[in-house]
Parts: sequence; C-alpha cells; structure tokens
Amino acid sequence: MVETSLYTNEDLKEMQQWSLERKIQVTTTRLIEWYKHYNGKCYVSFSGGKDSTVLADVSAKICKLLGYKLVLWFSDTGLEFPELKQHTKDYVVWLKNKYNIEVELVVDFPKDRKGKRITFKDVLFKYGYPLISKNQAQYINEYKHSKSDKLKDLRWNGSEQHGYFKISECYKYLVEAPFEITHKCCYVMKKNPAHLFNKERGLVPIIGTMAMESMQRRNTWLQNGCNAFNTSNPSSQPISFWTDQDVLKYIKEFNIPYASVYGDIIEEDGKYKTTGYSRTGCVFCGFGCQAECEPNRFQRLKKTHPKLWEYCMKPISEGGLGMKEILEYINVKIE
Repeated sequence: MVETSLYTNEDLKEMQQWSLERKIQVTTTRLIEWYKHYNGKCYVSFSGGKDSTVLADVSAKICKLLGYKLVLWFSDTGLEFPELKQHTKDYVVWLKNKYNIEVELVVDFPKDRKGKRITFKDVLFKYGYPLISKNQAQYINEYKHSKSDKLKDLRWNGSEQHGYFKISECYKYLVEAPFEITHKCCYVMKKNPAHLFNKERGLVPIIGTMAMESMQRRNTWLQNGCNAFNTSNPSSQPISFWTDQDVLKYIKEFNIPYASVYGDIIEEDGKYKTTGYSRTGCVFCGFGCQAECEPNRFQRLKKTHPKLWEYCMKPISEGGLGMKEILEYINVKIE
C-alpha cells in the first residue's frame, strides 16, 4: 500500500507566501487542536533560538486561552551559545509576567542508559565527528564499518534507482580519513533525551522546525502536516510552513525578547536580517561547514567567542575537541 502525502510542494509554496497574520491564525488552530487532543499534556521543545522563542510565545497564548500550564523543555547539550542559555532563563520570567500563566522550564541533559551525563566529547570519542551532512556522514560510516558487502557496494556505487544513497564522489576520500565521521550526534545529544523525557513525563512535543530548513523536514511535513497524530512518535511542528522572514517579522512586530547573540533585527531592502548570528545551532557542529562562504562559522566563532573557539581547536591531548586538524583535513579555514 502506497502512502499518500497530505500536502504537495505546490501547497507548501503557496502557504509560505501567505501573510504573517494568516500563518499565525493557522498555527494557532493547529496548536489548539494539539493541546486539546492531549488534554494539555504537551511541551514546547525550547532551544533558546529565535524559532522556538516565537513558538513558545504563540504556545503561551494558547495555554492562557485553554487554562493549561506551559512546559518548556531545554536540552543542555553543552553545544549552545551562552547567550541562548541566559535567554532561556530570562524568557520564562517574561512569559509568566506577560501572560500571567504557569510556566515550567525543564533543563535536561543527555544521558546514557545508566543515567550518566553524556558530553559532546564523549560522542566524538565513541562515534566520531559530525561532518559534511547527516546523510553523507552515515554513508561514510557504514561503508567503513558495515559487514554487509551489499550495503558497502550501495554506499560506494549507489544504484540506478537510488543514486543519492551513495557517498558523493567529492567525499570518497574521507573513507581513508585518520578519524571517524558520524551521523549519530543529533540522536545522542538531542533526540534520545527528548524521547526519554516524553516517556518519563507522559508529554508530547511541540517543535519549532520549518520545512524550508532541510529536505527531510520538508518531506516529513508534506507527509504528515503540522500535527503528526498517527506516527510512532507523535509530534507537532505548527510553524513548518513559516519562513525565517516570518520569524524575524513576528519578533519585531510583537516586540518579543530574543537571545543577544543574534544582534539587532533590521530591515534592509524590504527584508529582515540579524546583525549578529543568523542561525544558532550547535556551536561545534561541522555539518555543512565545508560549503559556507567566508567568514564561515568557525572563523566567526573566533571573533565572537574566542574561548569557545580555543576549546574547539585545542588538541584532545590538551583537553580540547581536536577540531583544528579535522577541519584542515576537509579544507575548512578556521581563522
């Protein structure tokens, strides 16, 4: 039986062109559906970034309307900008005062099966470095370690039907790299802790991802829509059809506080932009860094957060993450 998608690419393009007012109305409707369906037993996955900041504000309005407590879950992976951590604490107070609702901030940590905290350095030692992209990192890792000749052949040569399942020609040299490359970092540091939290508290997540961010997120939204009720791990992504411009406009129009690492939000040639960082994902992540224009994320990090940059580049033998040699190996400039 072939599964049909709820939406098409044309639907997404049309929705992304809607006015911000209409997007807020639809997102509000999706959130009301989600909260009511689970009797308020929901939480917002809150990173402190601008997207989840906007999502938390919209969700706070719904909790005010329906009489629910707003639960914000923050996973402290050790990979966040310090400004995001500070904003997380300050924003809870702001939401409480603005909406006069109960707001619970849960600060969680990645843990192993024995409950011991896992750090990014643990991931590097056990699995390797997150480089190139999740898919390419997975293909390289599987080619190097799989015992299946069929899988190794697919990862090296692809197939007529699924050529994109192979290691790209320009990255095949990395199978000989003197270090491991992994795709498991996000699962270990973020997804697994979230699943554990879901189980422990009996809550379902509301996540601030957008379809424009990646092919995988777009395809997931096309398949399930904003509210994925019938999947193995139900979740709501109620701003999936928004764009970065919508998020920045929302913050400006509704005077929402946000992390200082973004700098100011200004309008230039009819578009909003930040004067600081535009994205604030994991500080030390290497996914996609090889494709960035200069100054790339690591060159920028040296200027804005020199101590973090030093820790990132310092050899492992000296207590650092050892990424200097790794990045130089894939021809990424670090300063």
